[in-house]
Amino acid sequence: MESKKLIDLAKTIRSKNAGTDKITFDIIFRERQNYELVKNSGRITKAAMAALYSLPEDRICDFVEYDPAFAIKFTIYRSAPSGSPGERDIFGCQQYAPLLDIEIPVN
Repeated sequence: MESKKLIDLAKTIRSKNAGTDKITFDIIFRERQNYELVKNSGRITKAAMAALYSLPEDRICDFVEYDPAFAIKFTIYRSAPSGSPGERDIFGCQQYAPLLDIEIPVN
């Protein structure tokens, strides 16, 4: 089965701060075709993201497939508040990397 990496299908893949206790992730597509392909693949789901980030599923507080914008968004609760001692990414902007290499079947 042929596949493509998510980074080759999406226009934007990012993470960012969503308040002191959350990080949000955005996967945005330019074309409806790529958005629908990824959405229907079952590779980007709440359960799949929990597994990818080694989190219990209840740490994902939001998971949205937003058809009008060709976007998938999910938000996780941080393990420690932003900026607290030992916290490694105050802005949450370095957490998206595991998403880049997700393989999406294309046929």
